[in-house]
Amino acid sequence: MINTDPAHVVFLCGIATYLAIRAAFQYRFSAEKKTVRNSTASDRLLIVLVATGQVVLPLVFLFTSWLNKADYTLPAFAIWVGTPLMVAALWLFWRAHADLGNCWSVTLELNHDHRLVTHGVYQFIRHPMYASFFGLALSQVFLINNALAGWAAMVSVTLLYVLRIPHEERMMLETFGDEYRCYMERAHSLIPRWRASPVER
Repeated sequence: MINTDPAHVVFLCGIATYLAIRAAFQYRFSAEKKTVRNSTASDRLLIVLVATGQVVLPLVFLFTSWLNKADYTLPAFAIWVGTPLMVAALWLFWRAHADLGNCWSVTLELNHDHRLVTHGVYQFIRHPMYASFFGLALSQVFLINNALAGWAAMVSVTLLYVLRIPHEERMMLETFGDEYRCYMERAHSLIPRWRASPVER
């Protein structure tokens, strides 16, 4: 039975919202025709690893006693850090999907009419989806008092970012060339510049 600790309830509400956002956009754009497919077995394995760290292990911790030996006590202020982090990361996760529209894909794929998205949150950072993953992972550290379930997302998301981003940016450079090079100069990968240059829509 789930522990009704407020931090755990916050996490469950957050993860339910995360899954609902992803499912809604997956349903909306699942029929989009892809002409460039760079997804590999290792890339799909990374996606499974992230899902395990973000969802599976925390749910195992919350609904079973299997991971209890890795429990520890979080400071009282942790929920007050984890909750706003969760809310902000979920907003960014939703906004990144909304700004991408039909250009979004779970794996490294491009549509037949793919365009370079540089408006919305993308005018400030190139990879807001990954930034939201890191925000969610950090909130998980503050909301889940278990060494395995609490830190699993941070480890898996870091691996995803380090291993996948070089392939993703190479794909974008091959597709958009100088347009993407100029965009890389204007927008940082994960953290906005102190003063972002204006970007044409």
